[in-house]
Amino acid sequence: MKVLVSVDLEGIAGVVHPAETNLERYDYERGRRLMTAAANAVVDGVLNAEPRAEVRVADSHGPYRNLLPEDLDRRARLIRGKPRELGMMAGLQNGTRAAMFVGYHARAGTSGAVLAHTMTDAILDVRIDGASHGEIGINTLLASSYDVPVVLASGDEAACAEFSALVTGAVTVPVKRGLGQHAADTLHPEEACERLRTAAGQAIELHDNVATIPVSGPLRVEVDLHQPRSADLAALIPGITRTGRTVTFDADTMPAVYRTLQLIVLLAQTGS
Repeated sequence: MKVLVSVDLEGIAGVVHPAETNLERYDYERGRRLMTAAANAVVDGVLNAEPRAEVRVADSHGPYRNLLPEDLDRRARLIRGKPRELGMMAGLQNGTRAAMFVGYHARAGTSGAVLAHTMTDAILDVRIDGASHGEIGINTLLASSYDVPVVLASGDEAACAEFSALVTGAVTVPVKRGLGQHAADTLHPEEACERLRTAAGQAIELHDNVATIPVSGPLRVEVDLHQPRSADLAALIPGITRTGRTVTFDADTMPAVYRTLQLIVLLAQTGS
């Protein structure tokens, strides 16, 4: 079976501050080592449960060039670099049977969540058919559109709760409890990796019991942006309308939604 492991950085055990997630900051090298160790634990857990699995690890934080290729479990393939059509979920195509979220964070504005945001700090909220979603929800809907269940999610307690509200029957691994945007009560990274290894094996064994979320178009998407200039720029995309700091568009499929959101993110970062 083919398994996609999408790995972000903010939800990794021990990580609490942008200095650990930003390649231009002093503690970034520690953050990427912790991220790589967590990815390896999940790969090992998947292959312990299903030795014939084909595992792809998608580097899904910031520039998508954080995981250390030479330190990644050699049994896995690495999806690295950007831009990518499916962004954080590149690799869903071509028969993937299960997806896993590692190191994920809660959506923007979530109380008591560590490093919470939605795709970029320039976005305040994303609503799809009226429901507010962060990266957890957006990526789950995208996976569901390919009929791929998300069978495991790890991050802080708020991120795991956000995931559990969307998906039933999957495995969650809370590795820290948020005390604020830049503070947490966290597991030791090695303990977190042990739990991830065990949970990944359990998730593979249970993957047939995890349902996808029905997704059908047309889909109405609303994006609240932090800066009016970002809304000005986003409104240049054909099919987008603007009301104040909110831009709105319709799309027939989740992949089309995702591509447009990626463009809005790029423009919002330019305009912030």
